[in-house]
This record gives sequence, structure tokens and C-alpha cells, in this order.
Amino acid sequence: MKRLTALFVLVTFVSTLGFAQGLTSGLDASKMRERVKRLSADDFEGRGPGNEGSKRAADYIVAQMKAAGIKPGNGKSYFQNVKLVGVKVDPATQMTFAGNAGAPKAFKFGDDFVATTGAQTPNVAVDAEVVFMGYGVDAPLYKWNDYSGPSEDYRGKVLIIMVNDPPATAAEPNLFGGKALTYYGRWTYKYEEAARRGAAGVILIHTNDSAGYGWNVVRTSFGGPRSEIARESGSTTPFLSMMAWMTDETAKAAMKHAGLDLDAMRAKAATREFRPIKTGLRVKIDMKTDMRTFESPNIVGKIEGSDKKMKSEYVLYTAHWDHLGIGEADATGDKIYNGAYDNASGVAAVIGIGEAVLKMPKGQRPKRSSYILFPTAEEQGLLGAEYFAAKPLIPLNKIAGNVNIDGVNFFGKTRDFSALGAERSSLGTFVDEVARERNMTVEGDMRPEQGFFFRSDHFPFAKAGVPAVSLRHGDDFVTPLTGEALNFFSNYTAKYYHQPSDQYYDWWDADAMVQNAELGLAIALKIGNTPSMPRYKDTDEFSGADKKRFSK
Repeated sequence: MKRLTALFVLVTFVSTLGFAQGLTSGLDASKMRERVKRLSADDFEGRGPGNEGSKRAADYIVAQMKAAGIKPGNGKSYFQNVKLVGVKVDPATQMTFAGNAGAPKAFKFGDDFVATTGAQTPNVAVDAEVVFMGYGVDAPLYKWNDYSGPSEDYRGKVLIIMVNDPPATAAEPNLFGGKALTYYGRWTYKYEEAARRGAAGVILIHTNDSAGYGWNVVRTSFGGPRSEIARESGSTTPFLSMMAWMTDETAKAAMKHAGLDLDAMRAKAATREFRPIKTGLRVKIDMKTDMRTFESPNIVGKIEGSDKKMKSEYVLYTAHWDHLGIGEADATGDKIYNGAYDNASGVAAVIGIGEAVLKMPKGQRPKRSSYILFPTAEEQGLLGAEYFAAKPLIPLNKIAGNVNIDGVNFFGKTRDFSALGAERSSLGTFVDEVARERNMTVEGDMRPEQGFFFRSDHFPFAKAGVPAVSLRHGDDFVTPLTGEALNFFSNYTAKYYHQPSDQYYDWWDADAMVQNAELGLAIALKIGNTPSMPRYKDTDEFSGADKKRFSK
């Protein structure tokens, strides 16, 4: 019996290894490397939404899709144009706090704070009372409401809010997900909720721990040009006249100007008994802005499925294609934010996956069609994906599942990987099968406090009820990392994330990229062939949206 069991395991291993190698053989490592190198080249100007370099990059992506045989995803076009409003605040802008302790205190743009406006009009001024709002959370599920009192109390006010969730306690270890960040902790939620309350503006307090990244990331991400989806005429969508971040040191100095202790205020905000604190401060900012209205495309393509009945359903691949563009120079004088890892690598992987699908004999191709979406303006707040989810080119109730790729492993092959969100839906079964077939380990969210599930283009589809996973590479490397690879991997958030240093380097391991892309392809093939539509679990927060999309 032991010999038969061993033989069975050997046969199973060989057969699944052959299956994996068959998928890998359709992925071209040299092409993947070349596409990343080209997309992150300086002449594409960091692929900033709407800049000239991004237009050339979009044309390059379309040319690569055509060459691969991927058909247009919007009739005869590869583009779904998204109308955006871009705003760049004059870096000479100051923010001034007036209180009880001496003359008004001014703070410097970039070093002390960054700000933009959602008014979609040029030259916006704010002069308003300041209220400390704690975590700025209204969460009935957790019986937590920082917005105590009628909503009128906050109309026209500027709210100072902490990033992240209220902390779990020994009595409630799972409060707000425990260690894991919930959507209530995301900066996007803080702005959205305050706008719904009629606030004039929000200032988020940055700390490295609460945000998950340093002030350098906030400065480069929010201190440069920012974009929003253009509001349509007659829109009643609420907005903030000022959306800002400030350093922890600045926040403490501002509160001290009112005779307040920020740390003591934080301690109060960590309890349900917290009530908003009227600081007695007024904040004033006069934002001179360069504003422009422009279009930037979602890039879309499709590959027809092999089954007559199922080809009207889709597996959706997403990977954002543009980045931050040209911004503040780093210590070397480099102003181009090339976005090689984030996310030229993801685009290269998905184009490669499309090629691999098209290389399969027609009878072996997935039964469902494959739909490729390269969203625009992901770095601005998932704008392209939000736009597609609101104005889909394919019915949302025909999307079986979404595989998102945002950053592809180029360090070295791993024994593990993760697929964020897999546990939420029946997609988790496919992820586990793919891991077993490759003798790999599926890791959960390895940094739950970072809230990565809410930070990429799969999230708007999850909110719309589409089962979605975001593929992330592991950290159990087959060959231990050394040299430049180890430095990049170990110091990515501190030195490379949203910095000009996120460039292509010749030491990149294209075979590791292929391994990562093949995992995405394998998961998608299972989604593409399963007879029934994958669904969210009834216990998941997105199950309601899932049911709603099938009830229409």
C-alpha cells in the first residue's frame, strides 16, 4: 500500500508539473522583460495620466495587444476614454492656523502638509473652523460613530482625522478586523464620509505606522498633480473643497497653538465615548491651482471563449497601466516616476497571459471569454476601475471573476504566493487547487495592517459584487536573495514605492515574472472553465452586492 501511495503521489506530481510547465511554455520571458523595460522608459514620462508620454505608452500597449492577437474590448476600439479633471496646487501655498496662542502659524507645502481640491474649479480658498474628528468613522456594524450629533455640526468645517482604524482592545480583539485594516481605515473612506457630512475639508494626520508608508510617499503621491473623474452636469455627488495630509509634527504644532495635546486627544479617540473636539482653531488656505480637463483611456481587449454557451461570460484581468508621471526631483535630480514594478510589470504579465491563451489549441482555451482591462489613474484613487465598474463595457453579472495583478515578482522564484480576497468567495477553492498542483503554499494577507485589498483595481469590482482576487508574490524564495534584489525587496516601501527609483534594472529575474504570471493564468483558467458562476460567501461583506448584480 505504501508503494502504491508513493507511486500515486509521484504520478500526480509529474502530471501536475507537466500541466504547469505547459502553461509556462506559453509565456515568453524575454518579451515580458522587454515590455517592462519599454513601458518604464524615460520617454514615456512616468505614464502620468494625460501627459504626452502616457499617450505614447497607451499606443505602445495597444500595439502589443494587436501583435499578440488580442481583439479590441470596446467595439472596434481598444480605448474607453475617461474624462478627468487634473489639479496641481502651487507648491508655494501655505496653510495657516489661527488660535489662542499668539500670532497665526503658517506651515509649508511639501514639508509640513500637502493639499488638493475636489471642487473641480481653479483657485479654491478655505477659511473654516477646525474640528478634531478622531478616526472619522461611522460604522454601525461595530457600533462606532465618531460623527456624534446632527450632520449640520460639520457643514463648512475642516475636520482633522487620523488614518487607520480605531484600535482593537483586549476585550474586543476583532474590533475593526483586529490587526487587519478595514475600509474604514483607508484615507479614501475618510474623505468620502466627511464629504457626505457636508464638511469643507479634511486634513489627515500622517504617521508611518498608521499609513503604512513614509511621508515621502504622501509627498510624491499627493503633493503633485491629482486627478478625479469629471463630475457630470447636475451631479449631486458631494465633494471636499480641501483634501489634505499633514505630518504628525505639524498636527502637534497646530493643536499646541490652541493649547491642546494631540496625544491626549488620540487617547480619547480610541474609545466609543469619544466626541468631536472643537479646537477653537481656524484654518486658512488659498490654493492657486493649475486645472485642466482631459481624457485618459482605460485600455481594453478580449479573447473569445471556446464554448458557445459560456463565451458570453468573462474572466476579467486587471492591471493598471499608468503611474505618477513627472514630479518632485529625488536626491539624484531624477523627476521621472517610471513605475517599473508598479505597474509596468503587471501590464507586461497580462499581455503575456493573453498571448499564452491565444497559443493554446482552440479546444483547450478557456470556455469563458477573457477580458483584459488596463485601468487608468489607479494611483489617483482607482479612478479608471471605478469608472468601468460604473459604466461597464461588459455586463457585471457576466463576469465570473477578476484576477488583478499589481506588481510582479522579479526577485526570484518562490515557494509561496497569496491571492488577496480569495477567502471571501468560491475563488478560494481555485487558488488552493493551483497551489497544490505546483506544490506551493498559499499565504494569507502577509501585511493585513497595510490594507492592500482596498488599494488596487480589483476593489471597485469587489464592491460591485464581482468575486475578485489580487495576486501577490510570496517571500519564501527558492534561492535566497542577495545584493540589489535583496535591497529592493527589503526596502521597497521606504526607498522605491512611488519614487523615481522604481525603475527597470538588468538584474530582474524574468523567470520569476513568468512563474508569477503563470499563477494568474492558472487561477483564471479555472474560473474560465468552472460550470457555475463563482459567488461571494453569504458571510462576506460583498455578498449583498453579489446578489444584487444577479437580481437585475
